Amino acid sequence: MSQEGDDRPRPPVKLPSGRATIWRLRTRTLALPRRPLLMGIVNVTPDSFSDGGQFFDAESAVEHALQLVADGADILDIGGESTRPHAEPVSEREELSRVMPVVRRLIDSLEVPISIDTQKASIALAAIEAGAEIINDVSGLEGDPEMVDVAVATGAGICAMHMQGTPQTMQDNPTYSDVLREVHDYLRERRDALVVAGVERERICLDPGLGFGKASEHSLTLMSHCYMLHDLACPILVGPSRKSFLGKLPGDDQTDRTSDTIGAALRLSAQGVQILRVHDVRQVRQALQEVEATDAKDARFDA
Repeated sequence: MSQEGDDRPRPPVKLPSGRATIWRLRTRTLALPRRPLLMGIVNVTPDSFSDGGQFFDAESAVEHALQLVADGADILDIGGESTRPHAEPVSEREELSRVMPVVRRLIDSLEVPISIDTQKASIALAAIEAGAEIINDVSGLEGDPEMVDVAVATGAGICAMHMQGTPQTMQDNPTYSDVLREVHDYLRERRDALVVAGVERERICLDPGLGFGKASEHSLTLMSHCYMLHDLACPILVGPSRKSFLGKLPGDDQTDRTSDTIGAALRLSAQGVQILRVHDVRQVRQALQEVEATDAKDARFDA
């Protein structure tokens, strides 16, 4: 075991071969370096699992989003419908009224790309027409039959997620014979179907959907093996932030999941995951920067 102050070199972490290095959005291309980009979460909802109601009005949501960017968010993800377990869907009209004032204000105020977190094609189209760059759909672009057409027509970057069931049913009894293989196969099939439909592969990002139709052991297994998704040759987005499965780790009885989220972020970063969707942007970025600085120091010994 290393002693305190030990400066002996460690071998540098190598990125997985086949890892995607760009993500093409509607009007720009994001470079995907070693350190993952951070997607800051802005839930304009009264009932999201972690921060529901905190930023429900447009003014507080915009203020929160601006703070996330100041804290280091590379992307902002705006959502107006909770996808927590057993959450009830909201109407198109209600979702539009929640997200569009926020999207318009942020487009006018910020340079970072805006992602719209929705399963409804009409919401995605309205946000993209207002200037959003990304469609983040937890249904894998399968929930609304018009969503793929919107993705093709707008040229938006898209994130397709794996979810067993729907938010209303996904945690009732999630069952897999091999969660790694089944999630990998689904994401491969969705990638291929989207490409056939006309979505350019460079615009597709894939998300294994931790906590979405997965028992805690399923999510922990996926989190430990995200490197296996790089052979899909698309950027990988993972959202471990504050999720309850992190509390299943031995000896963890905390209700504040910030430290758990940081640990998950570091583990995912070491596997080359390109985008992390998080609430606690400042804390996660600081931890990633510290690891990056340490790796740079160690690399000097190998020069």
